Amino acid sequence: MARGGAGDPDDGVELLWREGDVEPRPGLSLSRIVRTAIELADAEGLEGLSMRKVADRLGFTTMSLYRHVPSRDHLLDLMRDAVMGSPGAVPSERGGQGRRAGAEKADGQVRGAGAEEAGGWRARLEACAREGWRLRERHPWLAEVRGTRRVPGPNAVAHYEYMLSAVSGTGLTPAEMIAVVGLVARFVDSEALRLAEVARTERLSGVSEEEWWGSRDTLYARLERYPTLTRLWEEGGYDEPEDPFEFGLRRVLDGIEMLVQERDETRDETCQICGAPVERAASGRPRAYCSRACQQRAYRKRKSG
Repeated sequence: MARGGAGDPDDGVELLWREGDVEPRPGLSLSRIVRTAIELADAEGLEGLSMRKVADRLGFTTMSLYRHVPSRDHLLDLMRDAVMGSPGAVPSERGGQGRRAGAEKADGQVRGAGAEEAGGWRARLEACAREGWRLRERHPWLAEVRGTRRVPGPNAVAHYEYMLSAVSGTGLTPAEMIAVVGLVARFVDSEALRLAEVARTERLSGVSEEEWWGSRDTLYARLERYPTLTRLWEEGGYDEPEDPFEFGLRRVLDGIEMLVQERDETRDETCQICGAPVERAASGRPRAYCSRACQQRAYRKRKSG
């Protein structure tokens, strides 16, 4: 069994997607371990999280924890999925949140509403981004759980499904839908990571960000040779800066909106199978096939390919 390392990713899948806790010892459960680890990370950051500290808080030995969780990395994945299953983590207009890791079970699915419902694709995608931001404000360590090989749990997949459903019916290609959702998610994570890094530095140094930069007179004395920077400083550009999250989210969504409009204007409204004209649905949602028969032919073609 792994001790503190990455461990077997298949073990992570079994833990995250389990149907219930298996309790080898009374009084210690996987749900208690995950909740305690979240509380510890909220208070001390990831640098303060260890299997030993979690065990101490619970009043058990570290070895007892390893009977439930193979490694710290597995624990991080469980923590991430647990907080992503908290109330509001996925906008609830469609219901169907995923199961909370280490807590109660749910159906683990979010049914897509389509871009034409609930205020349109932009409002839905923006709501997802804002709730993701609020979640990372409550749990700053969440942005630090990074890596391209993190196994997702049911709550993370439910959140991803909801975001994909937000841009369905926009005319974007399947690859563009995936890219758009990835772009928004990475933007939220990058901004949240910046806040987490600031909080971590302040916690370790005992000096606030404003105090530290306010004491850099030796640096500022050397910046007068840069005319554009000096002009922006003198004109108050740094006095009331734009909110990085608000400014960035607007610009990201504006860019996606331009792509959606481009696809809407250039979309060839003919059947992808037989080439016959395709009438747009009354809701305005685009159709790719002229009939149910062509839709079924396309499905069989994809399955055989």
